Amino acid sequence: MEQLSKGRASLVGVVSVAGALAAGHLVAGVLDANASPILAVGKTAIDLTPGPVKDWAVATFYTYDKLALFTGMALVLVGIGVAAGLLSRRSPLPGTIIAAAIGVLGIVAVMVRPDVGQLAVLAPVASLLVGVGLFRFLHRRAYEIEDDEDRRRFMKVSAGVVLGIGVAGGGGQLLANRVDVEGSRTAVGDLKAATPAPPIPKNADFAPSTPRFITSNRDFYRIDTALSVPKMRAEDWVLKIHGAVDKELTLSYEDIRSRPLIERTVTLTCVSNEVGGDLISTSTFIGVPLRDILADAGVKPGADQLFSTSVDGFTCGTPVADIMDRGMLAIGMNGEPLPVEHGFPARMVVPGLYGYVSATKWVVDMKFNKFSDEQAYWVPRGWAQKGPIKTESRIDSPKGFDTVTGKVTVAGTAWAQTKGIAKVEVRADGGEWIEAQLADEVNLDTWRMWKAELDLKPGDHTVECRATDRSGYTQTDTRADPAPDGASGWHSMQFSVR
Repeated sequence: MEQLSKGRASLVGVVSVAGALAAGHLVAGVLDANASPILAVGKTAIDLTPGPVKDWAVATFYTYDKLALFTGMALVLVGIGVAAGLLSRRSPLPGTIIAAAIGVLGIVAVMVRPDVGQLAVLAPVASLLVGVGLFRFLHRRAYEIEDDEDRRRFMKVSAGVVLGIGVAGGGGQLLANRVDVEGSRTAVGDLKAATPAPPIPKNADFAPSTPRFITSNRDFYRIDTALSVPKMRAEDWVLKIHGAVDKELTLSYEDIRSRPLIERTVTLTCVSNEVGGDLISTSTFIGVPLRDILADAGVKPGADQLFSTSVDGFTCGTPVADIMDRGMLAIGMNGEPLPVEHGFPARMVVPGLYGYVSATKWVVDMKFNKFSDEQAYWVPRGWAQKGPIKTESRIDSPKGFDTVTGKVTVAGTAWAQTKGIAKVEVRADGGEWIEAQLADEVNLDTWRMWKAELDLKPGDHTVECRATDRSGYTQTDTRADPAPDGASGWHSMQFSVR
């Protein structure tokens, strides 16, 4: 045979790539789940993604951005496998080089990760060796086919390899999931606050026209850089506090839980939230005021940044003044221990600041220094160093291009964390502003729902809204993108009346 058929060559390349990834995933399951080459390359890709591309991904895929990344990576890898096979129809050398290059890329990706140990490099090394060896083995078997019996034998071998890939990949995933984090959450039990949050008034929302005031844990938005959710047991969690402090502290979960816990209802907002977007949610968190913990450490004068680090290596820089005023180390959310995807065992919550500068999940390290000393994850990527949340409002009902019969109730949500909402106004078709009815205020750190009755003639209409906070500031109509410090502008909705 002078050369492999295109189909057989493509099969050799794709199966070899899959085998390499499965081998690396299996070894990573034994050593450290984060050492899996596919995860390491994905995380590195996230870290290297320019801000505008990241904004586009969040705006396009919302909370499915990581699924989109995995899907894209899978398609790219299939394409690489096909290309490796097609380039090797006469000789295995091109595919061997490509397999080795993929392995080297995995090694580099793991070596630069801050959340894995030195032995983690064995996982991508396994990928490299298996990828190269499997490609050459399958290529030789495919090249030796001379009759139908050889062809059947090759297909059986390929099927066996695919089965082995499935077993290896599944085994790696089972090993990676061996940390019983849900068992640890269950063992935490009920979290009782010594200082409970005031009850939520019955008239805090106008559901179903607006969202429920408290967002369920299941529906709470999630935007972070973690490609796979970190899994830590409460028993293994340790928080180190150091840097510009009088005394370094190392605290366990029980050290935090044994302190008098407080309960605080807070609205969190993502800096990637577009005008009218829904990357905003409200929860009642349980935890400890950070100022109480930091009083034991003694923050030195001149330190203006709390540089916090997640267990997966994400970093965040928060103004010390905000931390001392209203920062919280949360271990509970809506009456239960933090969900794993929202930071279990512990996370930071700082009302009034966008999450990228305040809401470190799975936090394990807090270092005090100056903003001039060290830049957190998003700052060198073009985002502002400090991120106070902007006063904003949105229309939740009617939805865009709805058809409404009779009198129209326009309803929505407004927020101005730490300042509070004083007034919301709406107008139809560029006419006079009408003041909306506000729902009961819960506190200055939470969103506030509003509604207004409009008598509109049949036809198409455009309604806009704007909010005024308690400082007297009325949100601007000037449109700004989320980068570098949050979106701004009036939200509008088009619908029809009949």
